[in-house]
Amino acid sequence: MSDLIGKAVADAAAGLPYREECGAVAVPSRRAVIKMIKQIQTLFFPAFFPPESGELPEKETLLRSIGDRMRDEIFAAFRFLGDPRAEQSDAIAAKILSTLPDIRRKLLLDAEAIYEGDPAAPSKAAVIFSYPGFLAITVYRVAHEFYLCGVPFLDRILTEYAHEKTGIDIHAGAAIGEYFFIDHGTGIVIGETTTIGDHVKLYQGVTLGAKSFELDDQGNPIKGTKRHPDIGNHVIIYANATILGGNTKIGDGSVVGGNVWLTHSIEPGTVAYYNERS
Repeated sequence: MSDLIGKAVADAAAGLPYREECGAVAVPSRRAVIKMIKQIQTLFFPAFFPPESGELPEKETLLRSIGDRMRDEIFAAFRFLGDPRAEQSDAIAAKILSTLPDIRRKLLLDAEAIYEGDPAAPSKAAVIFSYPGFLAITVYRVAHEFYLCGVPFLDRILTEYAHEKTGIDIHAGAAIGEYFFIDHGTGIVIGETTTIGDHVKLYQGVTLGAKSFELDDQGNPIKGTKRHPDIGNHVIIYANATILGGNTKIGDGSVVGGNVWLTHSIEPGTVAYYNERS
């Protein structure tokens, strides 16, 4: 039996790429990136997200640890692709670190929006500590800074971590304003080129997606085009609504009802609803 297994191992090994395919260059560490976002949660809200060690470090010590881990993973991401920006990892990490105070400010506004808009929310503390929508928004707002700096891999690792934990899929490239409220959240999808204004509320199952893709001469999707909708200020989008297309604009103060399918723009103040008879 052992001879048969040994032969099977040898045959399989001969036909499979392994270490030689990437040489000594390793991809960024998913574990390290997730550790980093957990440290940022501790930095933002230490009472709700104490460190795993149980002992809260000094703020400067925690920031240094976050910065070092951030720099190392940025370097690994660029190096894996052979990108010369690996040498700028210190500067990029410093730039992202400088955005953390403003991210926390925005998150406090998001928590306020959720608390004020959800009659089931007992306190802002409960929102910060336990609401999946708030977790998804937290991770998105950090991932967005990596996206803006052009860092590969790390933004996606972060948003897929939140997706895995919450069922909410927000692409790091989306541009989302202040006082953002995700209610329930499961199944929400927000595409890369979506823009969302201030004081917007989304319910579960909402899709802000692409209507179609432009193709190149080989039939492959063209990257970097505007594919997803623009959502104005003070908009409410109810459960399982689908809004598609890069030319689709939802005007300020509009309400999109549950199960509505939209591939065209609507004017400010519009109420769009599903009519089974139409």
